[in-house]
Formats: sequence, C-alpha cells, structure tokens
Amino acid sequence: MLTKIPEFNFLKATSVDEALRLIATHSNYKLLAGGTDLLMDLRIGRYKPEVVIDISKVMELKYIKDLGDKIAIGSLTTLQEVLESPVVRGKAPVLVEAVSNMASWQIRNMATLGGNLCNASPAADTAPPLMVLNASLKLRSLSKGERVVNVNEFFLGPRQTVLEKGEMLTEVEIPYVKDAGQSYLKLGRRNAFTLSIVSVASLVKVEDGRFKEVRVALNSVAPTPVRARSVEQALIGKEVSYEAVVKASNEVIHDISPISDVRASAEYRRKVSIVLVRDSILKSLSGLGINVR
Repeated sequence: MLTKIPEFNFLKATSVDEALRLIATHSNYKLLAGGTDLLMDLRIGRYKPEVVIDISKVMELKYIKDLGDKIAIGSLTTLQEVLESPVVRGKAPVLVEAVSNMASWQIRNMATLGGNLCNASPAADTAPPLMVLNASLKLRSLSKGERVVNVNEFFLGPRQTVLEKGEMLTEVEIPYVKDAGQSYLKLGRRNAFTLSIVSVASLVKVEDGRFKEVRVALNSVAPTPVRARSVEQALIGKEVSYEAVVKASNEVIHDISPISDVRASAEYRRKVSIVLVRDSILKSLSGLGINVR
C-alpha cells in the first residue's frame, strides 16, 4: 500500500569523503543514488530514515575503466551507461545482456549498478552475471578505510548485505575472463519492464572437449541470488555433451529454495530453473562455437 513519504532531513554530498563523513555522523540514514528503488520503498513504508543522503552528484563514482585484465565500474554508473559501454560489451557481455533485459530506458538512465546491488533484492538482475564473473566489490568507510568483498559473499538475505553502518560501495571490479562462453536468460511475466520469475547467468570454459570451468548463478529462487554449485560440480571435468548438460541441470534443485508469490509458485520456479540452467549453459557453449543439441 502506498503512503505519504515520511519526513526526513535531506543532505547532499558532492564527494566520496563528504558522503563518508555524513554517513559516519548518522545512524538512521539511507543513501540516495538513482532513487528508483528507494523512493518506492519510502512510499510503502519499508524504511523510515531520519536522514536521506543524496550521493547522486558524486562524480568520482561515475566511470567505467578498462584496466586490461579487469574492468572497474564506479558504483554510481547508471545501468544505461553499462549497457552502452563498448568495454563492458567486449569483456563482460553477460552483464550487458542482463542489463538490456532490465526496466525501461528512462529507469536505466537513473538506476545505478551500485544501487541495484545494495538494494539486495532476491530478484536483482545484475547479481547473477556479476557472480559468474566473480566480481569484487570495494567498500569504504571513514573509520575502517577500504575493504574488498567478493560479490558471491555480499548478500546475506532479502534487503541485507555485508555493508556495515558508515560503509558504502564505491566500485565493482570485474576480472576479464578470456575464452569463455557467457549467457543470461530471464523469465518474467512480460517480455520487458518486469521483475524476474527466474533468471540465470552462466559462464563456461572448455578444454580438450571437456568442461574446464562452469559457473552458474540464479536470482528469484532463494532469499538471495545464489550460485548453482551442484550444477557446476556435476559438469566440471565431464565430456561436453547435451546429455551431460541436461543431467547436471537437474542438480539445481539442491541449490535453490524458491517461494510462492504473486509472480509464480515455488514449484513452477523449481521446474523453470532446471530448464533455464540447461538453456543458459547450452547458449554459453554456443558462444564458444560448440553446438551439442
């Protein structure tokens, strides 16, 4: 139910240092980046902060850098900037594929990569691709300085992350994975502008006709986005074949714990997860020029 946005003090930061000083001085605060999630959360009463700190003009957190063996993306980079980046398209195509399936042009020009992660929705669409890319997140605070957390360890539960009070996400660092097939598949109630019922990202490397490396991640099927470790273990070292992919995909039921909600039943999510994991792995193989159907 939508309600009136609660009253709060509004503060504006124009640098990372200023933002860190402001959040270090307040306990009940929320950061405003693009606002596409926060404003709705305020309207439904999910949060009632005493202070909202606007960091949308902290320009030093808006960048995409090609560092050779990795890509560095500032946390305030918009989803549209990620989508349009030739660097990301060339070195992390699975992330571009995921973002292209997110929201509308208008929202992508407001929503930020960091915001999508820090909101910690179980349906966060940037999470599965970043998980299979083994991205690292740089977190900074005034008291403890900087620390680096792997994205696979970032989410603790719905709307919960490892971020501590006084800490903010400043950068997403993505290792460049060579000679790997990557893919992202999303099922929603519509073809666009919709939350995931299930989405799957995969990354596959093959050597001498066998799976050398397999990474699979899903959203909307557990309290947090999850890696499908059972599927990965079932394929690594196996000879590449359609039968091997189909058999391993069934293992995903050991990695997920879906619920029933307004978008889909838990049983439907379980069945769809198997299909999407299979199809995503096959699509990643196809990206390597390997067709096994």
